[in-house]
Amino acid sequence: MAETNDTLLEVRGLKKYFPVKKGVFQTTVAHVQAVDGVDLSIARGGCLGLVGESGCGKTTTGRVILRLIEPDAGHIIFDGVDVVALDRGEMRELRREMQIIFQDPFSSLNPRFTVGGIVSEGLKIFERAKGRRHIRDRVAELLRTVGLSPDAAGLYPHEFSGGQRQRIGVARALALNPKFIVCDEPVSALDVSIQAQVINLLEELQEKFGLAYLFIAHDLSVVRHISHEIAVMYLGWIVERGRADEVCDDPLHPYTKALLSAVPVADPRAKHERIMLKGDVPTPIDPPGGCRFCPRCPISDPAICPVEAPETREVRPGRFVRCHLVE
Repeated sequence: MAETNDTLLEVRGLKKYFPVKKGVFQTTVAHVQAVDGVDLSIARGGCLGLVGESGCGKTTTGRVILRLIEPDAGHIIFDGVDVVALDRGEMRELRREMQIIFQDPFSSLNPRFTVGGIVSEGLKIFERAKGRRHIRDRVAELLRTVGLSPDAAGLYPHEFSGGQRQRIGVARALALNPKFIVCDEPVSALDVSIQAQVINLLEELQEKFGLAYLFIAHDLSVVRHISHEIAVMYLGWIVERGRADEVCDDPLHPYTKALLSAVPVADPRAKHERIMLKGDVPTPIDPPGGCRFCPRCPISDPAICPVEAPETREVRPGRFVRCHLVE
């Protein structure tokens, strides 16, 4: 993946292993291989959808990119700067430009803070010198931007619905005018009708402010609607990556095909064959040898797939697949 002037974020060889400790002396006996050699890139003003089953490493990837969790290996190039090499003070300054919207709008907002206090928290850290009136006016502007009344600033999170709480979370993420936001399953805890409203809001904000998103989700239909590109993740690996319409209309990796077959089809007359995968997702503590998807793959070759780990290949222009058998 060549870095260009249009690339805001470039991730290369990202790894994060969590130690498993046992015994009185907390001896490390194994590692959870949550993220294992992830490569991805996001253009300025673009959106990369990161999809996969629960436990595949999507959320960990997002948090490592922001250095909310420290990576074990790899490079995270944000706007030409290697985030991994920054010290604590330098990273603190960069956080103005890298924000996150959390999955759960109920637990991600401090119930002891008013909405004004929640949205203004970053402003008080970085823009205190501009005065209280500036912060108050900025909070009112942010609340209007996400479709809430400025009067909401004096209320508490429990006085709002789930969709309204998520709008508060969006306002908090926008407060410092970031360039990049990790959207960590921002609609999965909401009703379907509210999901559409929040997705539309995120699209409007992206167009208005030129934001770049890493949009994490397990629902491919949602991801297709908002994303320019899609990366499909399985057990710590990116197994397929490409333009959103190409990945959804012509999936190449057998895992991507299985995910798409699980998306409900509105027309009952449409031909729709469900691909049922064998077994469950293996544990990331002891992933299978060779190809990690091999034990569940409907097309695996016993001569190569369980033996040799596949490399990521560009099988078509802009289409990257990690599979021995996809041409």
